[in-house]
Amino acid sequence: MSRSAHPAGPRHADVLPEGHYSAPPADLNTLDPKVWAQTVTRTADGVVSVGGIDVKALAEEFGTPAYFVDEADFRARARAWRTAFGQDADVFYAGKAFLSRAIVRWLHEEGLNLDVCSGGELATALSAGMPADRIAFHGNNKSEQEIRRAVEAGVGRIVLDSFQEIVRVAHIAQSLGTRQRVQIRVTVGVEAHTHEFIATAHEDQKFGIPLAGGQAAEAVRRALKLDGLELIGIHSHIGSQIFDTSGFEVAAHRVVGLLKDIRDEHGVELPEIDLGGGLGIAYTSDDDPREPHEIAKALTEIVNRECEAARLRAPRISVEPGRAIVGPTAFTLYEVGTIKPLDGLRTYVSVDGGMSDNIRTALYDAEYSVALVSRTSDAEPMLARVVGKHCESGDIVVKDAFLPADLAPGDLIAVPATGAYCRSMASNYNHVLRPPVVAVNDGEARIIVRRETEDDLLRLDVG
Repeated sequence: MSRSAHPAGPRHADVLPEGHYSAPPADLNTLDPKVWAQTVTRTADGVVSVGGIDVKALAEEFGTPAYFVDEADFRARARAWRTAFGQDADVFYAGKAFLSRAIVRWLHEEGLNLDVCSGGELATALSAGMPADRIAFHGNNKSEQEIRRAVEAGVGRIVLDSFQEIVRVAHIAQSLGTRQRVQIRVTVGVEAHTHEFIATAHEDQKFGIPLAGGQAAEAVRRALKLDGLELIGIHSHIGSQIFDTSGFEVAAHRVVGLLKDIRDEHGVELPEIDLGGGLGIAYTSDDDPREPHEIAKALTEIVNRECEAARLRAPRISVEPGRAIVGPTAFTLYEVGTIKPLDGLRTYVSVDGGMSDNIRTALYDAEYSVALVSRTSDAEPMLARVVGKHCESGDIVVKDAFLPADLAPGDLIAVPATGAYCRSMASNYNHVLRPPVVAVNDGEARIIVRRETEDDLLRLDVG
Protein backbone atom coordinates (compact mmCIF):
# COMPACT_ATOMS: atom_id res chain seq x y z
CA MET A 1 0.00 0.00 0.00
CA SER A 2 1.47 3.32 -1.05
CA ARG A 3 2.49 5.86 1.59
CA SER A 4 3.63 8.56 -0.82
CA ALA A 5 2.69 12.02 0.41
CA HIS A 6 0.31 14.17 -1.60
CA PRO A 7 0.33 17.97 -1.73
CA ALA A 8 -2.23 18.95 0.86
CA GLY A 9 -4.82 21.67 1.08
CA PRO A 10 -5.02 24.06 4.07
CA ARG A 11 -3.61 22.70 7.29
CA HIS A 12 -3.64 25.54 9.82
CA ALA A 13 -6.69 27.08 11.47
CA ASP A 14 -5.68 30.62 10.57
CA VAL A 15 -5.86 29.89 6.83
CA LEU A 16 -8.94 27.70 6.70
CA PRO A 17 -11.90 28.68 4.52
CA GLU A 18 -15.34 29.05 6.04
CA GLY A 19 -17.13 25.76 6.57
CA HIS A 20 -18.90 23.36 8.94
CA TYR A 21 -16.05 22.08 11.05
CA SER A 22 -14.29 22.60 14.36
CA ALA A 23 -10.59 23.26 14.87
CA PRO A 24 -8.27 20.34 14.09
CA PRO A 25 -8.27 17.77 16.91
CA ALA A 26 -5.14 17.46 18.99
CA ASP A 27 -4.66 13.86 17.86
CA LEU A 28 -6.13 12.50 14.63
CA ASN A 29 -5.53 8.95 15.83
CA THR A 30 -7.91 9.23 18.81
CA LEU A 31 -11.40 7.81 18.33
CA ASP A 32 -14.14 9.69 20.18
CA PRO A 33 -16.30 7.05 21.96
CA LYS A 34 -19.34 9.28 21.50
CA VAL A 35 -19.40 8.62 17.75
CA TRP A 36 -17.96 5.09 17.54
CA ALA A 37 -19.52 1.78 18.61
CA GLN A 38 -18.46 0.41 21.97
CA THR A 39 -16.02 -2.31 20.81
CA VAL A 40 -14.23 -0.06 18.28
CA THR A 41 -10.63 0.53 19.29
CA ARG A 42 -7.13 0.79 17.85
CA THR A 43 -4.92 -2.26 18.12
CA ALA A 44 -1.30 -2.08 19.20
CA ASP A 45 -0.18 -1.65 15.57
CA GLY A 46 -2.57 1.27 15.05
CA VAL A 47 -5.22 -0.51 13.00
CA VAL A 48 -8.81 0.02 14.13
CA SER A 49 -10.78 -3.06 15.12
CA VAL A 50 -14.42 -3.80 15.90
CA GLY A 51 -15.68 -6.83 17.77
CA GLY A 52 -12.10 -8.04 18.03
CA ILE A 53 -11.36 -8.02 14.27
CA ASP A 54 -9.24 -5.35 12.59
CA VAL A 55 -10.52 -3.45 9.58
CA LYS A 56 -7.76 -4.68 7.27
CA ALA A 57 -8.91 -8.24 7.81
CA LEU A 58 -12.54 -7.20 7.38
CA ALA A 59 -11.78 -5.34 4.16
CA GLU A 60 -9.86 -8.30 2.79
CA GLU A 61 -12.72 -10.71 3.53
CA PHE A 62 -15.76 -8.57 2.73
CA GLY A 63 -14.44 -5.82 0.48
CA THR A 64 -15.23 -2.11 0.54
CA PRO A 65 -17.39 -0.18 0.84
CA ALA A 66 -19.20 -2.10 3.54
CA TYR A 67 -21.25 -1.40 6.64
CA PHE A 68 -19.99 -3.06 9.82
CA VAL A 69 -22.41 -3.42 12.74
CA ASP A 70 -21.19 -3.98 16.29
CA GLU A 71 -23.72 -6.57 17.45
CA ALA A 72 -22.78 -6.23 21.11
CA ASP A 73 -23.31 -2.48 20.92
CA PHE A 74 -26.69 -2.88 19.22
CA ARG A 75 -27.88 -5.32 21.85
CA ALA A 76 -26.59 -3.15 24.68
CA ARG A 77 -28.43 -0.09 23.35
CA ALA A 78 -31.64 -2.08 22.86
CA ARG A 79 -31.43 -3.37 26.44
CA ALA A 80 -30.72 0.13 27.75
CA TRP A 81 -33.95 1.44 26.19
CA ARG A 82 -35.95 -1.57 27.40
CA THR A 83 -34.57 -1.21 30.94
CA ALA A 84 -34.99 2.57 31.03
CA PHE A 85 -38.73 2.43 30.32
CA GLY A 86 -39.44 -0.72 32.31
CA GLN A 87 -42.39 -3.06 32.12
CA ASP A 88 -45.03 -0.33 32.29
CA ALA A 89 -44.08 1.13 28.89
CA ASP A 90 -43.40 -0.14 25.38
CA VAL A 91 -40.32 0.41 23.23
CA PHE A 92 -40.91 0.00 19.49
CA TYR A 93 -37.76 -0.04 17.39
CA ALA A 94 -38.37 2.11 14.30
CA GLY A 95 -37.54 -0.31 11.50
CA LYS A 96 -37.19 2.41 8.88
CA ALA A 97 -33.77 3.29 10.37
CA PHE A 98 -32.42 -0.10 9.30
CA LEU A 99 -34.14 -3.44 9.11
CA SER A 100 -33.02 -6.95 8.31
CA ARG A 101 -34.00 -10.36 9.56
CA ALA A 102 -30.97 -10.49 11.85
CA ILE A 103 -31.97 -7.14 13.36
CA VAL A 104 -35.51 -8.44 13.92
CA ARG A 105 -34.16 -11.48 15.74
CA TRP A 106 -31.93 -9.33 17.95
CA LEU A 107 -34.88 -7.10 18.83
CA HIS A 108 -37.06 -10.10 19.65
CA GLU A 109 -34.37 -11.59 21.87
CA GLU A 110 -33.82 -8.29 23.69
CA GLY A 111 -37.54 -7.80 24.37
CA LEU A 112 -38.29 -4.86 22.07
CA ASN A 113 -41.30 -4.37 19.83
CA LEU A 114 -41.07 -3.26 16.21
CA ASP A 115 -42.54 -0.39 14.22
CA VAL A 116 -42.89 -0.94 10.46
CA CYS A 117 -44.19 1.42 7.79
CA SER A 118 -44.50 -0.66 4.61
CA GLY A 119 -45.51 -4.07 3.39
CA GLY A 120 -41.87 -4.93 2.82
CA GLU A 121 -40.88 -4.07 6.38
CA LEU A 122 -43.85 -6.08 7.66
CA ALA A 123 -42.82 -9.06 5.53
CA THR A 124 -39.27 -8.86 6.89
CA ALA A 125 -40.52 -8.72 10.47
CA LEU A 126 -42.87 -11.67 10.09
CA SER A 127 -40.35 -13.78 8.15
CA ALA A 128 -37.82 -13.35 10.97
CA GLY A 129 -40.27 -14.48 13.65
CA MET A 130 -41.33 -11.23 15.31
CA PRO A 131 -44.70 -11.96 16.97
CA ALA A 132 -47.34 -9.96 15.10
CA ASP A 133 -48.86 -8.59 18.30
CA ARG A 134 -45.54 -6.83 18.98
CA ILE A 135 -45.63 -5.00 15.63
CA ALA A 136 -47.02 -1.51 15.00
CA PHE A 137 -47.85 -0.52 11.43
CA HIS A 138 -47.30 3.12 10.41
CA GLY A 139 -47.54 4.99 7.12
CA ASN A 140 -49.40 7.93 5.63
CA ASN A 141 -50.74 6.02 2.61
CA LYS A 142 -51.06 2.33 3.42
CA SER A 143 -52.51 0.32 0.56
CA GLU A 144 -55.53 -1.92 1.03
CA GLN A 145 -53.27 -4.90 0.40
CA GLU A 146 -50.86 -3.79 3.12
CA ILE A 147 -53.68 -3.15 5.60
CA ARG A 148 -55.28 -6.51 4.87
CA ARG A 149 -52.02 -8.35 5.39
CA ALA A 150 -51.41 -6.50 8.66
CA VAL A 151 -54.91 -7.26 9.99
CA GLU A 152 -54.71 -10.89 8.88
CA ALA A 153 -51.34 -11.25 10.60
CA GLY A 154 -52.76 -9.78 13.81
CA VAL A 155 -50.44 -6.78 14.23
CA GLY A 156 -50.68 -5.21 17.65
CA ARG A 157 -51.66 -1.78 16.37
CA ILE A 158 -52.21 0.16 13.19
CA VAL A 159 -51.52 3.89 13.43
CA LEU A 160 -54.29 5.71 11.53
CA ASP A 161 -53.03 8.67 9.54
CA SER A 162 -56.10 10.07 7.75
CA PHE A 163 -59.90 10.09 7.70
CA GLN A 164 -59.89 7.79 4.68
CA GLU A 165 -57.69 5.30 6.51
CA ILE A 166 -60.05 5.19 9.49
CA VAL A 167 -62.79 3.88 7.21
CA ARG A 168 -60.44 1.68 5.19
CA VAL A 169 -59.00 -0.17 8.18
CA ALA A 170 -62.42 -0.53 9.82
CA HIS A 171 -63.92 -2.01 6.66
CA ILE A 172 -61.10 -4.50 6.15
CA ALA A 173 -61.13 -5.57 9.80
CA GLN A 174 -64.91 -6.06 9.73
CA SER A 175 -64.70 -8.06 6.53
CA LEU A 176 -62.21 -10.35 8.27
CA GLY A 177 -64.44 -10.69 11.33
CA THR A 178 -62.12 -8.95 13.75
CA ARG A 179 -61.57 -5.68 15.60
CA GLN A 180 -58.24 -4.03 14.89
CA ARG A 181 -56.42 -2.18 17.65
CA VAL A 182 -55.54 1.31 16.40
CA GLN A 183 -54.03 4.61 17.42
CA ILE A 184 -54.69 7.95 15.75
CA ARG A 185 -51.64 9.97 14.74
CA VAL A 186 -52.14 13.64 15.45
CA THR A 187 -50.00 16.61 14.46
CA VAL A 188 -49.72 18.82 17.50
CA GLY A 189 -48.15 21.95 16.02
CA VAL A 190 -44.73 21.44 17.63
CA GLU A 191 -41.84 21.95 15.22
CA ALA A 192 -38.72 20.26 16.52
CA HIS A 193 -35.43 22.13 16.20
CA THR A 194 -34.17 20.08 13.30
CA HIS A 195 -33.89 20.08 9.53
CA GLU A 196 -37.07 21.25 7.77
CA PHE A 197 -37.56 17.95 5.95
CA ILE A 198 -37.40 15.83 9.10
CA ALA A 199 -39.62 18.01 11.32
CA THR A 200 -42.91 16.15 11.25
CA ALA A 201 -45.34 17.70 13.77
CA HIS A 202 -46.13 21.13 12.31
CA GLU A 203 -49.38 21.23 10.37
CA ASP A 204 -47.97 21.84 6.89
CA GLN A 205 -46.81 18.28 6.18
CA LYS A 206 -48.11 14.92 5.06
CA PHE A 207 -48.24 13.05 8.36
CA GLY A 208 -51.09 12.77 10.82
CA ILE A 209 -54.37 14.53 11.51
CA PRO A 210 -54.08 18.12 12.81
CA LEU A 211 -55.10 18.84 16.37
CA ALA A 212 -55.89 22.40 15.34
CA GLY A 213 -59.38 23.09 14.10
CA GLY A 214 -60.87 20.05 15.79
CA GLN A 215 -59.84 17.56 13.08
CA ALA A 216 -58.21 15.13 15.53
CA ALA A 217 -61.27 15.23 17.76
CA GLU A 218 -63.46 14.42 14.75
CA ALA A 219 -61.18 11.52 13.84
CA VAL A 220 -61.67 10.13 17.34
CA ARG A 221 -65.45 10.42 17.02
CA ARG A 222 -65.43 8.46 13.78
CA ALA A 223 -63.07 5.77 15.05
CA LEU A 224 -65.12 5.19 18.21
CA LYS A 225 -68.28 4.61 16.15
CA LEU A 226 -66.83 1.90 13.89
CA ASP A 227 -67.22 -1.72 14.97
CA GLY A 228 -64.05 -2.84 13.19
CA LEU A 229 -61.79 -0.61 15.31
CA GLU A 230 -60.61 -0.68 18.91
CA LEU A 231 -59.16 2.77 19.60
CA ILE A 232 -56.41 2.34 22.17
CA GLY A 233 -54.55 5.64 22.07
CA ILE A 234 -53.11 8.74 20.47
CA HIS A 235 -49.81 8.91 18.59
CA SER A 236 -47.55 11.93 18.17
CA HIS A 237 -44.13 12.36 16.56
CA ILE A 238 -42.44 15.75 16.54
CA GLY A 239 -39.30 15.26 14.45
CA SER A 240 -35.89 13.64 14.28
CA GLN A 241 -32.36 14.13 15.65
CA ILE A 242 -33.67 15.95 18.76
CA PHE A 243 -31.35 16.56 21.72
CA ASP A 244 -33.72 17.89 24.38
CA THR A 245 -37.20 17.07 25.64
CA SER A 246 -38.76 20.55 25.64
CA GLY A 247 -40.64 19.83 22.41
CA PHE A 248 -41.99 16.60 23.90
CA GLU A 249 -43.28 18.58 26.88
CA VAL A 250 -45.40 20.84 24.66
CA ALA A 251 -46.55 17.86 22.57
CA ALA A 252 -47.53 15.85 25.66
CA HIS A 253 -49.48 18.82 27.04
CA ARG A 254 -51.52 19.01 23.84
CA VAL A 255 -52.02 15.26 23.48
CA VAL A 256 -53.15 14.94 27.10
CA GLY A 257 -55.51 17.83 26.46
CA LEU A 258 -57.03 15.77 23.65
CA LEU A 259 -57.32 12.76 25.97
CA LYS A 260 -59.16 14.93 28.48
CA ASP A 261 -61.54 16.16 25.77
CA ILE A 262 -62.18 12.55 24.71
CA ARG A 263 -63.03 11.58 28.27
CA ASP A 264 -65.32 14.56 28.73
CA GLU A 265 -67.16 13.99 25.43
CA HIS A 266 -67.25 10.20 25.21
CA GLY A 267 -66.67 8.99 28.78
CA VAL A 268 -63.64 7.04 27.59
CA GLU A 269 -60.09 7.25 28.92
CA LEU A 270 -57.77 5.93 26.21
CA PRO A 271 -55.12 3.68 27.76
CA GLU A 272 -52.08 4.53 25.60
CA ILE A 273 -50.04 7.47 24.37
CA ASP A 274 -47.17 7.11 21.88
CA LEU A 275 -44.65 9.94 21.84
CA GLY A 276 -42.82 8.67 18.75
CA GLY A 277 -39.08 8.74 18.37
CA GLY A 278 -36.60 11.24 17.03
CA LEU A 279 -33.99 11.34 19.79
CA GLY A 280 -30.63 12.29 18.37
CA ILE A 281 -27.22 10.62 18.30
CA ALA A 282 -23.66 11.90 18.08
CA TYR A 283 -22.47 12.17 14.49
CA THR A 284 -19.60 14.45 15.53
CA SER A 285 -17.86 15.26 18.80
CA ASP A 286 -19.96 18.44 19.04
CA ASP A 287 -23.20 16.45 19.43
CA ASP A 288 -24.36 15.67 22.97
CA PRO A 289 -27.19 13.10 23.02
CA ARG A 290 -29.02 12.14 26.20
CA GLU A 291 -28.92 8.65 27.67
CA PRO A 292 -32.02 6.41 27.52
CA HIS A 293 -32.58 6.53 31.28
CA GLU A 294 -32.56 10.33 31.21
CA ILE A 295 -35.04 10.38 28.33
CA ALA A 296 -37.31 7.81 30.00
CA LYS A 297 -37.35 9.73 33.26
CA ALA A 298 -38.08 13.04 31.54
CA LEU A 299 -40.85 11.73 29.29
CA THR A 300 -42.54 9.75 32.07
CA GLU A 301 -42.50 12.77 34.39
CA ILE A 302 -43.91 15.01 31.65
CA VAL A 303 -46.83 12.68 30.90
CA ASN A 304 -47.59 11.97 34.56
CA ARG A 305 -47.56 15.68 35.41
CA GLU A 306 -49.86 16.56 32.52
CA CYS A 307 -52.27 13.73 33.35
CA GLU A 308 -52.38 14.68 37.01
CA ALA A 309 -53.27 18.25 36.07
CA ALA A 310 -56.02 16.95 33.76
CA ARG A 311 -57.23 14.43 36.37
CA LEU A 312 -56.61 11.52 34.04
CA ARG A 313 -55.14 8.13 34.80
CA ALA A 314 -51.63 8.05 33.40
CA PRO A 315 -51.71 6.08 30.11
CA ARG A 316 -49.15 3.48 29.08
CA ILE A 317 -46.33 5.25 27.23
CA SER A 318 -44.77 4.05 24.00
CA VAL A 319 -41.63 5.38 22.31
CA GLU A 320 -40.05 4.55 18.96
CA PRO A 321 -36.25 4.85 18.96
CA GLY A 322 -34.65 3.74 15.72
CA ARG A 323 -31.62 5.88 14.96
CA ALA A 324 -30.89 6.09 18.72
CA ILE A 325 -30.38 2.33 18.82
CA VAL A 326 -28.84 1.37 15.49
CA GLY A 327 -27.20 4.63 14.40
CA PRO A 328 -24.09 4.54 16.62
CA THR A 329 -23.59 0.78 16.25
CA ALA A 330 -22.21 0.83 12.69
CA PHE A 331 -19.56 2.46 10.54
CA THR A 332 -18.96 2.45 6.80
CA LEU A 333 -15.53 1.34 5.66
CA TYR A 334 -14.11 2.82 2.44
CA GLU A 335 -10.89 2.57 0.48
CA VAL A 336 -9.28 5.85 -0.56
CA GLY A 337 -8.87 6.37 -4.30
CA THR A 338 -8.16 9.73 -5.92
CA ILE A 339 -6.79 12.57 -3.77
CA LYS A 340 -7.05 16.14 -5.13
CA PRO A 341 -5.63 19.08 -3.15
CA LEU A 342 -7.12 22.49 -4.00
CA ASP A 343 -4.71 25.20 -2.94
CA GLY A 344 -6.22 27.53 -0.38
CA LEU A 345 -9.42 25.52 -0.08
CA ARG A 346 -9.31 21.86 0.91
CA THR A 347 -8.30 18.41 -0.28
CA TYR A 348 -10.86 16.23 -2.00
CA VAL A 349 -10.58 12.60 -0.93
CA SER A 350 -12.52 10.23 -3.19
CA VAL A 351 -13.64 6.86 -1.89
CA ASP A 352 -15.12 3.76 -3.49
CA GLY A 353 -18.67 4.48 -2.31
CA GLY A 354 -20.59 7.72 -1.93
CA MET A 355 -24.13 9.00 -2.09
CA SER A 356 -25.45 5.58 -3.09
CA ASP A 357 -24.52 4.24 0.36
CA ASN A 358 -25.04 7.48 2.32
CA ILE A 359 -27.48 9.97 0.83
CA ARG A 360 -27.98 11.89 4.09
CA THR A 361 -25.24 14.46 3.49
CA ALA A 362 -26.74 15.44 0.14
CA LEU A 363 -30.35 15.17 1.31
CA TYR A 364 -30.19 16.75 4.77
CA ASP A 365 -26.84 18.54 4.83
CA ALA A 366 -25.95 15.99 7.52
CA GLU A 367 -22.55 16.15 9.20
CA TYR A 368 -20.35 13.13 9.85
CA SER A 369 -16.96 12.30 11.30
CA VAL A 370 -14.24 10.34 9.52
CA ALA A 371 -10.97 8.71 10.52
CA LEU A 372 -7.98 6.96 8.98
CA VAL A 373 -8.38 3.41 10.33
CA SER A 374 -5.82 1.20 8.56
CA ARG A 375 -2.86 2.83 10.33
CA THR A 376 -1.91 5.74 12.56
CA SER A 377 -0.26 8.91 11.32
CA ASP A 378 1.79 11.70 12.86
CA ALA A 379 1.34 13.95 9.82
CA GLU A 380 -0.22 17.38 10.04
CA PRO A 381 -4.01 17.55 9.76
CA MET A 382 -5.38 18.68 6.42
CA LEU A 383 -8.89 19.97 5.81
CA ALA A 384 -10.57 17.34 3.65
CA ARG A 385 -13.86 16.75 1.91
CA VAL A 386 -14.68 13.06 1.53
CA VAL A 387 -16.55 12.48 -1.72
CA GLY A 388 -17.84 9.48 -3.62
CA LYS A 389 -17.38 8.00 -7.06
CA HIS A 390 -20.71 9.08 -8.55
CA CYS A 391 -21.20 11.41 -11.49
CA GLU A 392 -22.74 14.10 -9.29
CA SER A 393 -21.21 17.23 -7.77
CA GLY A 394 -23.35 16.76 -4.65
CA ASP A 395 -21.83 13.32 -4.04
CA ILE A 396 -20.39 14.24 -0.64
CA VAL A 397 -19.97 11.84 2.27
CA VAL A 398 -18.26 14.12 4.80
CA LYS A 399 -18.38 17.80 3.97
CA ASP A 400 -15.49 19.08 6.09
CA ALA A 401 -13.19 17.06 8.31
CA PHE A 402 -9.53 16.73 9.17
CA LEU A 403 -7.46 13.81 7.93
CA PRO A 404 -3.68 13.26 8.00
CA ALA A 405 -1.78 15.09 5.26
CA ASP A 406 0.01 11.86 4.29
CA LEU A 407 -3.25 10.12 3.37
CA ALA A 408 -2.66 7.97 0.28
CA PRO A 409 -4.61 5.86 -2.21
CA GLY A 410 -5.25 2.43 -0.73
CA ASP A 411 -5.68 3.70 2.84
CA LEU A 412 -8.85 2.67 4.63
CA ILE A 413 -11.01 5.37 6.18
CA ALA A 414 -14.24 4.90 8.10
CA VAL A 415 -17.29 7.05 8.74
CA PRO A 416 -18.95 6.25 12.09
CA ALA A 417 -22.62 6.48 13.11
CA THR A 418 -23.92 5.17 9.78
CA GLY A 419 -26.20 2.47 11.17
CA ALA A 420 -29.37 4.49 10.57
CA TYR A 421 -30.77 5.57 7.21
CA CYS A 422 -27.66 4.70 5.20
CA ARG A 423 -28.26 1.13 4.04
CA SER A 424 -32.03 1.62 4.31
CA MET A 425 -31.88 4.62 1.92
CA ALA A 426 -29.13 3.19 -0.30
CA SER A 427 -29.61 3.25 -4.07
CA ASN A 428 -28.13 1.94 -7.29
CA TYR A 429 -27.38 5.38 -8.67
CA ASN A 430 -24.97 5.01 -11.61
CA HIS A 431 -25.72 1.28 -11.27
CA VAL A 432 -23.35 1.09 -8.33
CA LEU A 433 -23.87 -2.05 -6.26
CA ARG A 434 -25.18 -1.60 -2.72
CA PRO A 435 -22.69 -2.63 -0.01
CA PRO A 436 -23.12 -5.54 2.37
CA VAL A 437 -23.99 -5.27 6.05
CA VAL A 438 -21.66 -7.32 8.22
CA ALA A 439 -22.31 -8.07 11.88
CA VAL A 440 -19.19 -8.35 14.02
CA ASN A 441 -19.23 -9.83 17.50
CA ASP A 442 -16.64 -11.39 19.79
CA GLY A 443 -14.08 -12.16 17.10
CA GLU A 444 -16.54 -13.39 14.50
CA ALA A 445 -17.98 -11.60 11.47
CA ARG A 446 -20.91 -12.68 9.32
CA ILE A 447 -22.86 -11.14 6.48
CA ILE A 448 -26.45 -10.25 7.43
CA VAL A 449 -27.24 -8.44 4.16
CA ARG A 450 -25.05 -9.53 1.26
CA ARG A 451 -23.41 -7.26 -1.26
CA GLU A 452 -25.35 -6.81 -4.47
CA THR A 453 -23.96 -8.29 -7.65
CA GLU A 454 -24.24 -7.33 -11.31
CA ASP A 455 -26.52 -10.35 -11.69
CA ASP A 456 -28.87 -8.74 -9.16
CA LEU A 457 -29.03 -5.59 -11.25
CA LEU A 458 -29.53 -7.38 -14.54
CA ARG A 459 -32.13 -9.77 -13.13
CA LEU A 460 -34.59 -6.88 -12.76
CA ASP A 461 -33.83 -5.49 -16.22
CA VAL A 462 -36.18 -7.54 -18.37
CA GLY A 463 -36.08 -5.32 -21.48
